[in-house]
Amino acid sequence: MQLIAGNWKMNGLLASIAELEALIASGPHPSAALLLCPPATLLASFAARARGTHVAIGAQDCHPEPCGAFTGDLSAPMLADAGATHVIVGHSERRIGHGETDALVRRKAEAALAAGLVPIVCIGETLEDREAGQTLAVLARQLQGSLPSSGAAIVAYEPVWAIGTGRTPNPDAIAAAHAAIADHLPGDTPILYGGSVSPANAPAILATPGVGGALVGGASLRAHDFLAIAGAAR
Repeated sequence: MQLIAGNWKMNGLLASIAELEALIASGPHPSAALLLCPPATLLASFAARARGTHVAIGAQDCHPEPCGAFTGDLSAPMLADAGATHVIVGHSERRIGHGETDALVRRKAEAALAAGLVPIVCIGETLEDREAGQTLAVLARQLQGSLPSSGAAIVAYEPVWAIGTGRTPNPDAIAAAHAAIADHLPGDTPILYGGSVSPANAPAILATPGVGGALVGGASLRAHDFLAIAGAAR
C-alpha cells in the first residue's frame, strides 16, 4: 500500500473541510493510505472530523523544542495534542525561505518522534545541483544530516526545481534517485515522490520502482484530484 499525502501549504479556510468530507465519503482505498496536512489553523477541526476514518491528519512543520518562549511556533507535542499523526519537516520551502539547515531538520524530526508523531523528512536537489551532476551527492548529504538518529521516519524526495512548476523528472530519473536514497535507509522506510504530482502523471510516478507513495501539493486541495491520484496507487 502506498501513502498519498497532501500538503496544503498556506491554503484553506474552515469551509475547506468540505474537501475532507469528500475524502472521507470516498471510503478506504485498497492500495492507498490517505494523509492530509492542512494549515495549523485547521488541524484540530480536521483531526476531530477525521478521527476513526481512513484519512489521517498531519502537520506541516514543528519546532524542535517541546515548549518555551517561541512566539508563533508550534511544538510537536502541541500538534499531537491537536490530533496530528504525522508532521512534514525540512520541506524545501522551509529550507530556502526560512534558512533551515539539515541539523535543524534533524532536531525537528527527533522532536516529532519524541511526541509520537511520524516525521516526513523532505530532501531534494536544486536545478543547479542537477545540472552540475550533484543530485546524488546532495541527497546523500541531506539524508546524513537530516534523518533522526533512531526511530521510524518517512522520506520524501522532492526535487526543488519540480515543486509547483509542472515539471517532473522522467521515471528513470525518479527511480535512480529513489534507489540511491534507499541505499542509505533501513529496508522498510517508505520513500515518497513529490513535485508537481497530478492526476495526469500519478500513474507513471506511482508505478516507478522504489516509489512508496506521493507527497502532493496543489492537487491535494481538491478532493476530486487527490482521489484520482490515490486511485493510481499500487
